[in-house]
Amino acid sequence: MIESEREVALDEDPFTVHRRLLFGTAYRLLGSVADTEDVLQDSWLAWQKEDRSAVRNPRAYLVRTVTNLALNRLTSARATRESYIGPWLPEPLLTSPDVAEDAELADTVSTALLVVLETLAPVERAVFVLREAFAFSHAEIAEILGRPEPTVRQIAHRARKHVDDRRPRYDADSVRHHEVTARFRAACAGGDLNVVMELLAPDVVAWSDGGGKITAARRPLYGTDHVARWLLGVLAKPESAGAALEPATINAEPGLLITLCGQTIGTVSLGVSDGLVRHVRLQLNPDKLRGVNLL
Repeated sequence: MIESEREVALDEDPFTVHRRLLFGTAYRLLGSVADTEDVLQDSWLAWQKEDRSAVRNPRAYLVRTVTNLALNRLTSARATRESYIGPWLPEPLLTSPDVAEDAELADTVSTALLVVLETLAPVERAVFVLREAFAFSHAEIAEILGRPEPTVRQIAHRARKHVDDRRPRYDADSVRHHEVTARFRAACAGGDLNVVMELLAPDVVAWSDGGGKITAARRPLYGTDHVARWLLGVLAKPESAGAALEPATINAEPGLLITLCGQTIGTVSLGVSDGLVRHVRLQLNPDKLRGVNLL
């Protein structure tokens, strides 16, 4: 798993040992690979200055440092996202197969959940991530956040209910998801409008994030015909210019990379239920594609 940890060797830096855990924590809090890397850099600098002899639990200390730095950044980022041009989507992240095979871990990094987490207050998001993704106890979270344990329990309950009420329900069958994604890819690449429409649910919704830098729909698109024609306009035309749709595991789910001359210029994430595509999310903002080059 991406957050799996091993025994710390006596001569090994705990920051290196726990780096995947720290990256996973910050990414789920921020939904941004670039911001996550900045937080890890700041955390590493703080760790280098720390008196290690006074740190009894390096793992807890590092998680606390990363969480607090991420919360500070998230608070300012929320103001920036209010003026964001068009729909805001999290930065996609290429994930290894072992993450996708762990259903619970995969769910906590899915694009759909990251979108829902954006609707939580920063502290609620932190409590949810630490509790649901990494199974920290309420007492541990209370220590990390510097809040009373009863308060953390209340926040955890409120955040969980909020997420459960808003998260979309997709098929857990990864085989079906792969099959639908493969058919979707072939239909879009071939410009087959009829097949694309067959794959879309009647109430399908599509979002595209261009960040004002790449042409994209400024509002969500609804309905089979509207979404299908728009998708082909975006995904079919680049084929003649040498672009291609490549399968990839994005945020622990089957997805597609839009590539041109070996360079990724966009990603496609599909929400699939009952064999139909319910949600389509296209990330086209060039500033938010760093994560598709990470494993």
